[in-house]
Amino acid sequence: MGKLERTVAEAFLEMAQGLESGQYGRRPKIALTGMGSEHGEENAMAAALAAAAHGVDVYYIGSIEAEGVKTVHVANDEEGHAKMDELLSSGEVDGAVTMHYPFPIGVSTVGRIVTPALGKEMLVANTTGTSSTDRVEGMVLNAIAGVSVAKALGKADPAVGILNVDGARQCEMVLKELADGGYHLNFAESSRADGGCVMRGNDVLRGTPDVMVTDSLTGNVINKVVSAFTTGGSFESTGFGYGPGIGRDYDRLVLIVSRASGAPVLANAIEFAADLVRHKVFEIAKAEYEAADAAGLKDILAKRKSNAAKPESAEEAKAPEKEPCGASILGVDVMDLDDAVHVLWKAGIYAESGMGCTGPVVMMGEENEAKARELLKGAGYIG
Repeated sequence: MGKLERTVAEAFLEMAQGLESGQYGRRPKIALTGMGSEHGEENAMAAALAAAAHGVDVYYIGSIEAEGVKTVHVANDEEGHAKMDELLSSGEVDGAVTMHYPFPIGVSTVGRIVTPALGKEMLVANTTGTSSTDRVEGMVLNAIAGVSVAKALGKADPAVGILNVDGARQCEMVLKELADGGYHLNFAESSRADGGCVMRGNDVLRGTPDVMVTDSLTGNVINKVVSAFTTGGSFESTGFGYGPGIGRDYDRLVLIVSRASGAPVLANAIEFAADLVRHKVFEIAKAEYEAADAAGLKDILAKRKSNAAKPESAEEAKAPEKEPCGASILGVDVMDLDDAVHVLWKAGIYAESGMGCTGPVVMMGEENEAKARELLKGAGYIG
């Protein structure tokens, strides 16, 4: 058969596979490492077969075979990861799904879950690795990574919410300043009566935002709980795993799953990887980082770090005479509560810190609320 005939034959084969699977164009090639799962290689192979039936060329890295999947034989888990890296580096596969991977600092994974209240998909940004050793900066970068993946999945204007964890309010201020600078962000509105883009636990269950921004350790717990809450925790039965590593100038498509992930999750993760290949997730991420940079991302983050580093000389701050606290200000991160109180003490305003049901509060007399708000905003503790 000549070159032309082979090309025509391959084109007709792709069309036939597209009609069968509902996917058109070249079939993405995705590797899956099968050793190391708590549920055995058969569980991983079942996932490989399911994904192959939906338009993906699966390279199964392990010790068992099945018709319809290409097996790359290895003796153990360590050898399997070395083989996976080799396939990725050579370009023989477009991406990989694996149970652990050492991402560099600056790269972390965007998880994808199906929330239990309404059965809605939600991205969790992020779930493994770390986007930055600075907590707030990491969450800001997680938001950009989450938006990138959402757009690669076809959401042109994903709604972004920030989980109410340490750093959430500072993250909110940075993201809103970034939006004011021209980086478009569609902020989600909490389903709770008090609203706002800072999300509550209820919003996790409902899938209120398309992208839920958090730190990667909290995101990892969310992924695990939602994926395995119906099985007692030993078998992740729903969702798409912990997702792809996304970071500035990073272009190796590796998606993470758990040793507890069942075949349905593994199969979804393989198809997730294939979708990201088809829609060129790294090109989208590159454009998102460039847009954020154009809106002043680096300067905004540098300014926040500079403000956070200013010495507050807390030991010099003496509490004014105690008085009733009838007003409160929301929006100060729990990590900054003491420093925020000392800012007010230095200005002669008696204040106390507290914790309400919506998060940390700084309390003061009603007559001092306006001045206190002005001082805290000037010091960078609230937006």
